[in-house]
Amino acid sequence: MSGQCCQNQPKFDGVSAGFKRALWIVIAINGVMFVVEMIAGRISQSQALQADALDFFADTITYGLSLYVIGMSIKVRSSAALLKGLSLVVMGLWVLGSTVYQSFQPGVPQAEVMGLIGFLALLANLLSVLLLVRYRNGDANVRSAWLCSRNDAIGNIAVMLAGSGVWVTNSAWPDLVVASLMAGLFLWSALQIIRLAYEEYQSSV
Repeated sequence: MSGQCCQNQPKFDGVSAGFKRALWIVIAINGVMFVVEMIAGRISQSQALQADALDFFADTITYGLSLYVIGMSIKVRSSAALLKGLSLVVMGLWVLGSTVYQSFQPGVPQAEVMGLIGFLALLANLLSVLLLVRYRNGDANVRSAWLCSRNDAIGNIAVMLAGSGVWVTNSAWPDLVVASLMAGLFLWSALQIIRLAYEEYQSSV
């Protein structure tokens, strides 16, 4: 009986000063890292770095939207989460398409820049993960923020591995493969967010 009661408890909806404070910090971190990684990605000609930079940009918007809808109805929060999921789909498809295009272009990314910026981004995302980990089992709006931070940390490790692969092989293929895998991760996370958001939206109707 007690287990059933626990299952029926409402999920955390983000109405917490601690959660809002964490979101503000994470928004600042992601905004700064978007600029840093996009510049570094252009300079180094790394598709993986640019894909990760776009992830930082999308996350900045996502966290801002998560913050905005806190305290609103479950219908509004689930709609916001659904919008974030759909934006992840668009971003994943864009990264996949641009990676395919880049595979036909000459040039090898600068492995040293990829490794350095990837490590810096990993530190930034680990801080974000630590700030949001306690809220990972909240509603669709709250959970989407956690998934974005988790994806970023995974993506940064992948970028560093891609940099090592480029350095060893003197080829752009490790960079392109990692960018493709990151696109797949975006799409998988989008499906999770969309499914949960749809379920919550249906329960509010």
